[in-house]
Amino acid sequence: MALAIEGLSKSFGGRLALAPSSLDFATGRTTVLLGPSGCGKTTLLKLMLGLVTADRGTVRFQGEPVNAARADALRQRIGYVIQEGGLFPHLSARDNVALMARYLGREGAWIERRMAELADLAQLPANLLPRFPAQLSGGQRQRVALMRALMLDPEVLLLDEPLGALDPMTRHRLQIDLKAVFAGLARTVVLVTHDLHEAAWFADEIVLMREGRVVQRGPLDELLERPSDPFVTEFIRGQRADPRLAAA
Repeated sequence: MALAIEGLSKSFGGRLALAPSSLDFATGRTTVLLGPSGCGKTTLLKLMLGLVTADRGTVRFQGEPVNAARADALRQRIGYVIQEGGLFPHLSARDNVALMARYLGREGAWIERRMAELADLAQLPANLLPRFPAQLSGGQRQRVALMRALMLDPEVLLLDEPLGALDPMTRHRLQIDLKAVFAGLARTVVLVTHDLHEAAWFADEIVLMREGRVVQRGPLDELLERPSDPFVTEFIRGQRADPRLAAA
């Protein structure tokens, strides 16, 4: 397994954010962490990246336990896209994408080749790279954020509500493009969303969470046809339309 958690848990100020949980994430598959706001999805993602320290439990990357001493090296092997992109406003799109590569001393020619590859992959016109984030549309900013996350060719890609702030048409176009990117990369992808239809579109497997706990894990059809808890059915019904239409 590319990434796994074992008995991982976290509380903030006495409030449980993640109950003891064990999950694994297979190479080449897209897993969606799904659930209502405040259910622990983002906390779990940050724990896996080492941005938050667990109260107990272990994160394993390629079979090796992750600790504070290895966190910086780990982050160079995991791409991370936060909500609304998180681009530095004082840097151009090009400089946002190249930031870590330059910090690590990669050669300029390598950076330019990689930049061109990623612009093509993310379908971002090269003439937008000199622009600053405020000069880009929301969809363009998300493409730049994806390029930045992929710059060092990570083995795992973590995305936290990457399309949540976009208008419906832009979101739909990016969903199509992102799914093609995931298929072409053949990397381990973990994506957070509260939208069942988005989960249905992307996921090989869904992890449905509630109040810091994993309620059910499996493919979409299993959640629809064999719910393990009344909450599964309640959550699906709350989304109204049949999510299989989004996955078609």
